Amino acid sequence: MKKLATILILASICLFCTFNTFAQYGEEITPSRSILVDKMVGKVSVNKGGVDIEYVDNLSSSDPRFKPSDEIMFKIRIKNTSNVKFSNVEFEDYVPSYLEPLEGPGSYDQNTGIISFNAEDFEVDEEKIYYMKMKILSQDRLPSDKGLFCFKNKARAEADNGNIADEDTAQLCVEKQIGQVAETPSAGPEFSLALLALQSGALLVGLQIKKRI
Repeated sequence: MKKLATILILASICLFCTFNTFAQYGEEITPSRSILVDKMVGKVSVNKGGVDIEYVDNLSSSDPRFKPSDEIMFKIRIKNTSNVKFSNVEFEDYVPSYLEPLEGPGSYDQNTGIISFNAEDFEVDEEKIYYMKMKILSQDRLPSDKGLFCFKNKARAEADNGNIADEDTAQLCVEKQIGQVAETPSAGPEFSLALLALQSGALLVGLQIKKRI
C-alpha cells in the first residue's frame, strides 16, 4: 500500500509538472499584438528660471488658454505593447483647421490636413517619442463668433498593415476677441482748424448777444 501511495504521489507530481510546462510553453508561443499611441499638448508655465513646458493629455477652459498666433508644442509617444516585433509602423496626425504645422517629423498634406510618416520598426516593448510645433491661426482667420472655444488634435498609429491600430487625442482651448474695436478719429490739422473756427464763431455770437443786452 505504501508503495502504491508513493507511486500515485510521484505520478501526480510528474503530471502537474508536465501540465505546468505545457501551459508555460503555450503562453510563450501565443502572440499578443497591440500598439499604443499617446498624444499630449504642452502646458506652458513661466517661472524665475524661464519657461517650462509640461505635457498633459488635455487642457480645459479652466487651464491656461492660447491666443491667436501662439505657438503650441505637442508630444507623441508610440509604443509596441505586444510580444512580437512590428515592421513599418505608420503614423498620422489629423491637424485641426485652427492650427498650422511649423516643425516636426513627416509630411503635411494641406488638402487632407494630415501629417504622416513611417515610424519604421518596433521591437517588443520599444517606445519612440516625437515632438511637433504648431501655430494657432491669426485673429482674422479664426471664427468671428467665438470668443472662447476648445478643440482636439487626433493622432493614430497603425501596424501589421492596419490590422493593429490605436488612436488618441489632445485638447486645447483658444481665447480671442469678438468683433473689432471702433477706431478713435485722429486729431489731425483739419480737426484742429475746424475746432478753432467753431470756437471763434461761438465768441462772435457771445459778443453780439452782449451788445444787444
